[in-house]
Amino acid sequence: MEKIGIFCSASEDIDEKYFESARRIGEWMGDTRKTLIYGGSNLGLMECVAAAVKTRGGTVIGVVPSKLEESGRVSVHVDKIIRVRNLSERKDIMTGESDLLVALPGGLGTLDEVFHVMAAASIGYHRKKIIFYNEYGFYDELLRTLRTLEEKGFARKPFSTYYEIANTLDELKEIIR
Repeated sequence: MEKIGIFCSASEDIDEKYFESARRIGEWMGDTRKTLIYGGSNLGLMECVAAAVKTRGGTVIGVVPSKLEESGRVSVHVDKIIRVRNLSERKDIMTGESDLLVALPGGLGTLDEVFHVMAAASIGYHRKKIIFYNEYGFYDELLRTLRTLEEKGFARKPFSTYYEIANTLDELKEIIR
């Protein structure tokens, strides 16, 4: 697993502990010469993980929608930019280019990306799973909601068919291996 797609927040207004987690993940990716495939932004956890990957020797690929580029929000840490028209195209390219996908803490955009990947897997477009990086219990409520949907019959297969959970960096490394 050399190409790791990461979905995460572009917000600057979040607790520093999430930046520290993103930094540690990026450093590990760089140290092990992984390729980061991400949304290409110079904001929030996106910029944090990209900077860490790049400074530690990894490769950074940004999948950049035109609106992001027009507003000058593209990271300087990217080795390669894949330009796309919109967010839907970005999700498809990131999914296709990545060996696996990780959801760090994020907001609406991250949830959209996670559900896009899971829904596409559920109907057979690919066999990739999302790894929820659940340090500090960030995704606990969402995971409970997914279990509730299953219990009420709104899933043909258990949703866990489409995801794994890593609560620590060591667990994430183990899943990726």
